[in-house]
Amino acid sequence: MGETSAKPRILVVDDSDLVRLYYRQALTAGGFEVEEALNGVEALERLALADPFDLMILDINMPKMDGLACLHALRGGPEPGASLPVVMTSSEAGEGDVEAARAGGANYYLVKPVAPEELRLCAAVLAGRRA
Repeated sequence: MGETSAKPRILVVDDSDLVRLYYRQALTAGGFEVEEALNGVEALERLALADPFDLMILDINMPKMDGLACLHALRGGPEPGASLPVVMTSSEAGEGDVEAARAGGANYYLVKPVAPEELRLCAAVLAGRRA
């Protein structure tokens, strides 16, 4: 019973300090625990070292390792990362971007800017818990 009361853990991956702060505020207000990474390399390191996350929110355009490369590495790697729900985010709304994210194994795609309510609802549904 103790696990159901735990806050869902979300890893927010974005190279923008402002975007990470915005997501953190929106998600913590919804009852989520949030950790951050600046790029795909750091995200994979955090996933390997930290307790399991319930969801990753992953930007596409980042230095060092972009979100699509990170997603590809994640989906091709060991559990639990291979099955971790992933929401891709980008300011790009083109059909090609959405299809590339889906083909890579993303569970959902949000176009920036994302309304706080939409972000919380998406996180609650994909994390499998009520926020």
